[in-house]
Amino acid sequence: MFQANWTSVTGFFFLGFSFYPRVEILIFVSCLLMYVITLLGNIILISSTILDSHLHTPMYFFLSNLSFLDIWYTSSALTPMLANFVIGKNNISFSGCAAQMYFSLAMGSTECVLLSMMAYDRYVAICNPLRYPIVMNRRFCLQIAAASWVTGCLTALVETMSVLQLSLCGNRIINHFTCEILAVLKLVCVDTSMAELIMLVISILLLPMPMLLICISYAFILSSILRISSVDGRSKAFSTCAAHLTVVVLFYGTALSMYLKPSAVDSQEIDKFMALVYAGLTPMLNPIIYSLRNKEVKGAVKKLLIRNPFGAVLISILK
Repeated sequence: MFQANWTSVTGFFFLGFSFYPRVEILIFVSCLLMYVITLLGNIILISSTILDSHLHTPMYFFLSNLSFLDIWYTSSALTPMLANFVIGKNNISFSGCAAQMYFSLAMGSTECVLLSMMAYDRYVAICNPLRYPIVMNRRFCLQIAAASWVTGCLTALVETMSVLQLSLCGNRIINHFTCEILAVLKLVCVDTSMAELIMLVISILLLPMPMLLICISYAFILSSILRISSVDGRSKAFSTCAAHLTVVVLFYGTALSMYLKPSAVDSQEIDKFMALVYAGLTPMLNPIIYSLRNKEVKGAVKKLLIRNPFGAVLISILK
């Protein structure tokens, strides 16, 4: 069988959702709507946390990082697919595929670590409220946010390079709508056990390990909330964690189903739709979830929207 290095490959072709011609236009419209809402929602959220001094706290600093991650991740995954649909092509260059693979992995990996840092922030805020300003100071917040980004970018680089150094078969058709690493790995002719081992180790470090830290944090948080005597106090304490917990369930539930499923389970079509949820639906819901029950965020967003001519319409939607 013909083998080729990545450097000799000029580009790839996506199968996308060509097996479902009747729903392709519906998928395109859905993805376009998700992308636009993701951009608007996260940009508004970032702008609100920057412009409103009341939101200059660790929780909203991490939330801004999360929103920035979601914009980059959704853009790297959905933009090429939307562009290809408009121009009637389903191809991508070698460099474009490598970049898309790297940025998708980097943003997703960074979000795994960042969500665990956000859980730690909630743990300190509820379990040690008097020490919260001392522990979660500006310098420490910057350090753990930077650590999340560095960890995500470095692990993504290792995974991407482990695949790029392998020889490809003559087949250049990717059975996906994006250069998702597992789909690209199926084009490789040589033994992929080392690359798969690297991916497994990194997946364990970035999925179950942060999840364990999140579970431990929320175990302590729940214990502290149950010790609060007043109903209003318990409700207020829980409401500060509800949004983050919802985002964690959405993000990790989808990620675990994609990257830590048994090897015997191999349904590429299911993987495509799960990737759509992971790349489009979850980032779109994040700003909505954080704004829905948070009076501080809703107030800041309303102030921001009042300054533009479309503010009245958007405010009526938020209500």
